[in-house]
Amino acid sequence: MCGIIARVGDGDALAELMTGLRNLEYRGYDSAGVAVRCEDGIDVCKREGETDVLDAALVERHLPGSVGIGHTRWSTHGPPSDANAHPHTDDDGRVAVVHNGIIRNYESLRRELREDGHRFTSETDTEVVPHLVARELDAGADAETAFRAATDRLEGSYALAMVVADEDAVYATRHGSPLVLGLGDDANYLASDVPAFLEFTDRVVYLEDDDVVVLDDAGYRITTTAGDPVDREAETVDWAAGDAQKGVYSHFMRKEIDEQPTSLRQTIEGRTDSTGTVLDAFPPGSLASIENVVFVACGTSYHAAMYGSTLLRRRGVPATAMRANEFAHDPMPMSDRTLVIAVTQSGETADTLASLRVANESPASTLAVTNVVGSTAAREADDAMFIRAGPEVGVAATKTFSSQVAALALLADRFEEDGAGIEFGREPRSKQATARASTTDGGVDAGTIRSLPDDVETVVNDGRAARLAKQYADADSYFFIGRGVGYPVALEGALKFKEITYEHAEGFAAGELKHGPLALVTPSTVIVAVFTGQDDDRTLHNVREAQSRGAPIIGVGPESATEIRDAVDEYLPIPDTDPELAGMLANVHLQLLAYHAAEIRDRAIDKPRNLAKSVTVE
Repeated sequence: MCGIIARVGDGDALAELMTGLRNLEYRGYDSAGVAVRCEDGIDVCKREGETDVLDAALVERHLPGSVGIGHTRWSTHGPPSDANAHPHTDDDGRVAVVHNGIIRNYESLRRELREDGHRFTSETDTEVVPHLVARELDAGADAETAFRAATDRLEGSYALAMVVADEDAVYATRHGSPLVLGLGDDANYLASDVPAFLEFTDRVVYLEDDDVVVLDDAGYRITTTAGDPVDREAETVDWAAGDAQKGVYSHFMRKEIDEQPTSLRQTIEGRTDSTGTVLDAFPPGSLASIENVVFVACGTSYHAAMYGSTLLRRRGVPATAMRANEFAHDPMPMSDRTLVIAVTQSGETADTLASLRVANESPASTLAVTNVVGSTAAREADDAMFIRAGPEVGVAATKTFSSQVAALALLADRFEEDGAGIEFGREPRSKQATARASTTDGGVDAGTIRSLPDDVETVVNDGRAARLAKQYADADSYFFIGRGVGYPVALEGALKFKEITYEHAEGFAAGELKHGPLALVTPSTVIVAVFTGQDDDRTLHNVREAQSRGAPIIGVGPESATEIRDAVDEYLPIPDTDPELAGMLANVHLQLLAYHAAEIRDRAIDKPRNLAKSVTVE
């Protein structure tokens, strides 16, 4: 939520600030603004709307200066407007601040400041910060001391960056919201995410909560809130600047759908060999003592977690997936034989971090499955497993879902190899394994997992989803159904569809259709059914229940499933593979179906209304 960019260095700041804002627009696009330290103070320009609107306003204005901050907003307090756009300033325009997060005690601070004579021009929580700083400056404090004093009054989550008139410096801190430092040859940067400055440098320092950073002509200093120096290691990210650009594509989402074979190869590379699964964080035998697993996640990551929990249960490991926004406030019992797995693309999702912290206070072990090295989740969990999907800019997650599921499939195999879990009743684990093998053709072997990228590429190159999106464009509703690993894929397919088309779409467990949702089925309700090669006869029975009510059926399933192909109205085939991996292939068809349906409707595919990429507020 919201994107921050700051820059201190040689030359003009404005062009690089605008590049950073455009690269961060996936984090919010309700409004955008910049503040540059000029010769006569601070010059601010901000506008409601996307960065293109701000760009147009800046054509007639030049903001000279080498020090500045910028912001692209996802609204929390106050609707999108010029007044509510960041940066916010004090009464005299001496202080300008940008903010990501929520200041929970802003109302009491606002009342206090108003009583002191301060005037407010916005509805935002952020505006209290420059006024707090200005009050400290009026009392004789220097800028850094004033900034520390102001942030000490704040309650909630925040990443803040500030410029002050007459000082060529940026002051910044984070508490519960992400902030990363970029180290360039001629300039240094601060941003909410690495892609903001990836065109200028690939050397980064991941800041931790309550770090205070000062960027100036001398470089940068990191201290604690008490002022003690902090040494944070600089790292080189392995993302190229082009990874975060659209290139020849019209939309990031389509680019990222097409990148899935590559991202999957990166996820799998070096993690399988002739002896089994190779995971650096979990050497052989290290998972043997785990008796149960709890996944915590939100949104698309929650669907990946559901998929992973299904794979683990099939291997005899009791596993459940919980929405992080519920687990954080109502956690399930945990012991020292519990592993809590936080699945989060960014590693900064507020609800997931809250759940991770609850788990860290229990006897349980914790693992972060994330895309971002140096993220808060990766640092705070006991161990981290990186999905290696590369930058994802489209708000609707695509390649990261595939890589999350692939990573969890590898982890599930390591659990099985280590003999983790508990016996069910009196049945020995060996019989459980035999039963599973009989229903999944012997389980997922390393060769099948390694074939995933090529199988996904086959689906990516299949153009039938575009025709079906057009054929059923006039439907009233779209229901997605599946069972087993097909159930979380159905939920994910419905989520993608509603996110970017704004049409009514819902996902259901196939067997639940007759327990209520069937009442909503009409000839104008498209049913998209996911078949995986396991229990397909039962799913087909549920399909026929809807079909008898006149609903058109789109089946997605194995190439060789001729009975299913003959029973449905339209069929999107996937390469024959292990049923446990079939859901991943089916999901790519659903991504393409949603993409083309949104394209037909001329939706803002990369920037769906009311949504943002990284949800850093609870």
